Amino acid sequence: MASRGERLEGTPEPDLMIEAAGGVRVAADVFGHGGPLVLLQHGGGQTRHAWKGAGQQLASAGYRAVSIDARGHGDSDWAPDGDYTTEALVADLVAVVDHFGEIPVLVGASMGGGTSLTAVGEGEVEAAALVLVDTAPRIEAGGVRKIRDFMSQAPDGFATLEEVADAIANYQPHRDRPRKLDGLAKNVRLWPDGRYRWHWDPAFMQRPKAALADRIPRQEAAAANLTLPTLLVRGGLSDVLSEEGARSFLDQVPHAVYANVSDAAHMVAGDRNDIFINSVLEFLQANHPGKGA
Repeated sequence: MASRGERLEGTPEPDLMIEAAGGVRVAADVFGHGGPLVLLQHGGGQTRHAWKGAGQQLASAGYRAVSIDARGHGDSDWAPDGDYTTEALVADLVAVVDHFGEIPVLVGASMGGGTSLTAVGEGEVEAAALVLVDTAPRIEAGGVRKIRDFMSQAPDGFATLEEVADAIANYQPHRDRPRKLDGLAKNVRLWPDGRYRWHWDPAFMQRPKAALADRIPRQEAAAANLTLPTLLVRGGLSDVLSEEGARSFLDQVPHAVYANVSDAAHMVAGDRNDIFINSVLEFLQANHPGKGA
């Protein structure tokens, strides 16, 4: 396995390491000690830390929230065979659900939402409820390309954390650039050549890309099988999930609830966690109440 660099000082240690498919261990943080299980899965290029605020508020509302790093991301193992296919991600989710031994609520953003939708719709995972965050079967090629371009930039790394901050600010111009750089520690690692590189396995970006033309029918077939309570959350500024894409999903899954977070882009929870978590809690308390509710 190629070097994955050193974790920077201040990078939070995971609460758990869970053995998933093929012996790959996935890192997890746990919020709360009782109540219904809520599994939080991030998007490509993100980490479990994207859910910190949501996890804390879910715990306060009587849920046990668990955020996981996808294989090849954050503190999770890199796949020794470079397998980052949907099948591998679904198999990891199955292993995580088996680890906790109870039927979870699945909350997934972007890649994590696609994993959740596929796992439930293809009968691999039984879930109590499903929350899809800025993803659906029909997403926008331009928005996906923008994500891939961001993740593929600077293959030789960054000389300083300032350069890392500049790259993130250019990708998210609607957010304020962070004044302090220590929060970037969990996003990069320091490699032996003295360069900072993103936390994900470079092989994740070199995996064969599933064409949207192939993705759409598979996910639409999965969506057609959904009978559980379902919430779709869209970022109003998103260039990945359009309003048309959201409506296509809602037409196919008429029992689904819809929330549009007007001031958020693709990373909804990070942009407007207050509105996001309020929408999720309202949905969950109506369909799968927390402990003490």
